[in-house]
Amino acid sequence: MESSTYKKSDVLYVILLTINHGKKLTEPVIHKHISFLRKLEEKNQLVLCGPFLDYKGGMVVIRAESMEEAKAIAESDPFITSGLESYEIRTMEVSSEENNHLGMG
Repeated sequence: MESSTYKKSDVLYVILLTINHGKKLTEPVIHKHISFLRKLEEKNQLVLCGPFLDYKGGMVVIRAESMEEAKAIAESDPFITSGLESYEIRTMEVSSEENNHLGMG
């Protein structure tokens, strides 16, 4: 499945990352995080990612088979394993022209 094409049944997992109080990102951890993202991309699991401009943190949107898999992915992110950031996961159903905006369009 191409990243821009979704079916009505597609569910994505949104990993919301927040920098922990008193912590600062370091270049070595950022490079490990980028390597982690590239591995997700190679497996066609990475949909979208990036830092927020108005908040201390960022977002990683992934494809996963289950919430358990999404949690395992989040917990293997170097930002999380290093203790620099914490995370929350949200489940998102994709609305697009291809699925007639969840059948409501």
